[in-house]
Amino acid sequence: MSVPSSAVGTAQIGVTGLAVMGRNLARNFARHGYTVAVHNRTFARTQSLVADHAADGTFVPSESMADFVASLERPRKVVIMVQAGAPTDAVIAELVPLLEPGDIVVDAGNAHFPDTVRREAALREAGLHFVGTGVSGGEEGALNGPSIMPGGTAESYASLGPILEAISAKVDGVPCCTHVGPDGAGHFVKMVHNGIEYADMQLIAEAYDLLRAGLGATAPEIGEVFAAWNTGDLESYLIEVTAEVLSHTDAATGRPFVDVVADAAEQKGTGRWTVQNGLDLGVPITGIAEATFARALSGSAPQRAAARGVLPADTLEWNVPDPGAFIEDVRLALYASKVVAYSQGFDQIAAASAQHGWDIDRGAMARIWRGGCIIRARFLDRITQAYERDAHLPLLLADPYFTAAVANGVAAWRRVVAAAAVHGVPTPAFSSSLAYYDGVRAERLPANLIQAQRDFFGAHTYRRTDRDGTFHTDWSGDRAEQTW
Repeated sequence: MSVPSSAVGTAQIGVTGLAVMGRNLARNFARHGYTVAVHNRTFARTQSLVADHAADGTFVPSESMADFVASLERPRKVVIMVQAGAPTDAVIAELVPLLEPGDIVVDAGNAHFPDTVRREAALREAGLHFVGTGVSGGEEGALNGPSIMPGGTAESYASLGPILEAISAKVDGVPCCTHVGPDGAGHFVKMVHNGIEYADMQLIAEAYDLLRAGLGATAPEIGEVFAAWNTGDLESYLIEVTAEVLSHTDAATGRPFVDVVADAAEQKGTGRWTVQNGLDLGVPITGIAEATFARALSGSAPQRAAARGVLPADTLEWNVPDPGAFIEDVRLALYASKVVAYSQGFDQIAAASAQHGWDIDRGAMARIWRGGCIIRARFLDRITQAYERDAHLPLLLADPYFTAAVANGVAAWRRVVAAAAVHGVPTPAFSSSLAYYDGVRAERLPANLIQAQRDFFGAHTYRRTDRDGTFHTDWSGDRAEQTW
């Protein structure tokens, strides 16, 4: 099939890769009045999109990549929506020879940001703009308005940005889309978004587990608790989803749906990437790390089978005299732990921005996460306001609002973590978040002993509290102190 001459150069944007996300993005563009070029490796999928959704707007289908490119107006704007990694590289390799200087290639998949940095540099050499773009919101968001995190050059955003802003979610009339920064910045921010999502989901799961263990409540009863929480400070998409899932009944068994789901959580890698990068940057993203490890533990079948019924527990029996007070304690602990997870994620964004020279506006990231994305939540407004008050805020927890909010729940947080420990309920995200909170607020940490140990066995040196300089003690000799 060749593109009719009447269709050459008519499409304002193109999408190649028409699985669920690509298909819905193409429909979203069309619904907003754009003529959309569409292409897929399997032409039947392209034909299906046009046949099934012609009412959404104007599509220009192409069977070949050459025809697809020919159907786009200049400068061409091509959105790639295929599997990350080698499949993305393969599409780029096929696409680039057909493009001209000034054209824009958008990778809207979940690419690892170092790949985006590499691809942006390579396409820049060819005179092309490469825009690594995070898209959050799942298939529903892709169709009805996602949160969009584009990187790349300011020049490319001047051309592409209005289109992306048009299809993005809106909160108070403000698009949930902004230019994040150069090369890999967009995909980096999406990676951290996903890491925060891991932490958020783990914290919610731990809250559910505590309510179930402590109160002996059923899944539907806990669903009612989450539904009530969704009307207050914890209001968010994930809390809403949790209430829905817990209230759902399995059609096959008549049991609560969550009770027939295997307790082994999977992951696609973005959580691991976030943790690995946190280690590279030296940023303690403990909540995200524990959430990622918790998923790994849930899938460690041989280890869990070996431990079950063998490892002693020595736990106390639950006795909750005031269920309402216990529920409120868990709610306060959940909110405080969520604040820690977001605070750590924004620290990671700041560290990477400084390292790569991206100049990312953290307040803008909170603003575009308010709608469309998986971690959208009421308190993102508060985060936006915190960074508006101080764009260089060194610690989100130190903002007056969040200091007060967490202070309101610290006692409950401690009660919940202590209760979990003595009753044998694993709460790695709650516990590590509280440990981070206590660590970051501590006047003095035991790292002094660690540094002395390092100097003893490895001559790694140390600094002193009473004078400047770097020092080493001759531990194997006369233990005289030397200045290095």
